[in-house]
Amino acid sequence: MSDSGKANDLLAQIPKSDKPGLPPVHLWHPEFCGHIDMRIARDGTWFYMGTPIGRKPMVKLFSTILRRDGDDYVLVTPVEMVGIKVDDAPFVAVGVQVEGEGEAQILRFTTNVEDEVVAGAEHPLRVMLDEQTQEPAPYVHVRSNLEALIHRNVFYQLVELAVPREIDGRAWLGVWSAGEFFPIGLLPE
Repeated sequence: MSDSGKANDLLAQIPKSDKPGLPPVHLWHPEFCGHIDMRIARDGTWFYMGTPIGRKPMVKLFSTILRRDGDDYVLVTPVEMVGIKVDDAPFVAVGVQVEGEGEAQILRFTTNVEDEVVAGAEHPLRVMLDEQTQEPAPYVHVRSNLEALIHRNVFYQLVELAVPREIDGRAWLGVWSAGEFFPIGLLPE
């Protein structure tokens, strides 16, 4: 079967539900059927057979059946599982709403596929530094073991909200959300 047929068959297998929410992909363990030519670029663009998927509802639907197994990303239905390539994180946090201030502050992130998460104990923020360039790559946990890369403009908003705090004898800049402090960068000594 061609990759095009596989993608259409995969969509047809997604159970219909009257209840809002995500399909229970963590409960589905069908046989692995191989990889298809689908890729999620670092900027959040989904590609199929080298062409961007321009239909946002289709991307959003595919995002609901995405799962990460170890280092592998798969699209999974009750009867089929196929591997896809993800360049960095499968989602991009494209917006943040700030409610309150100080330790009571709430940071509500929106992703490119319209997921909303409040940063906190269940949805932590983390920042990785590129070893060569020292450029930060910030992420927020979205669901299961899937993360969103925080868009540069959104990260700049976090930097503006950052406050100093000492952690293990070192001075950090970070942000509060839902009672949790998330370090985003060391302060120079």
